[in-house]
Amino acid sequence: MIIMIKDFVRKRSINVCIVNTGGCNGCDIEIVSTLAPRYDIEQYGIYVHNNPREADVLVVTGPVTGAWEKRLLELYEKTPEPKIVVSIGACALSGGIFKEGHIFGPVDKIIPVDAKLPGCPPRPSEIISAIVSIAPEALAAKEKIMNQKLKEEKNKTKA
Repeated sequence: MIIMIKDFVRKRSINVCIVNTGGCNGCDIEIVSTLAPRYDIEQYGIYVHNNPREADVLVVTGPVTGAWEKRLLELYEKTPEPKIVVSIGACALSGGIFKEGHIFGPVDKIIPVDAKLPGCPPRPSEIISAIVSIAPEALAAKEKIMNQKLKEEKNKTKA
């Protein structure tokens, strides 16, 4: 019974995968602080996973370095539909202080980005607001896919 409730809640929550593609980790520290009791991102039904295959939202920080260009594309491909990407921080948006270095550019040159959050680094409350702002879109798309799968299963059992 408890496992069924847990699965029900997880299916109707937003699962986030955080990817740092190079940089100073300032944005990552702010993202980690959203998990702390002061901000508690989980109260909004947002859970952090390290596995992109479980993610509804891919949160990307840092400029895309040479080592991360192909890897970011691979992670994006592994993310299930709907693929929603949030780019966080000045480095992820423009290259930031690393733009004169050996980077392949901002995140949106490599993969499509749905929401952009500037700042160096942005505050935890701004990060939560950015993710919560795209939550209705992500939940609606997720619900649509779940309903489609249920219809397909019903059709298979009828046949």
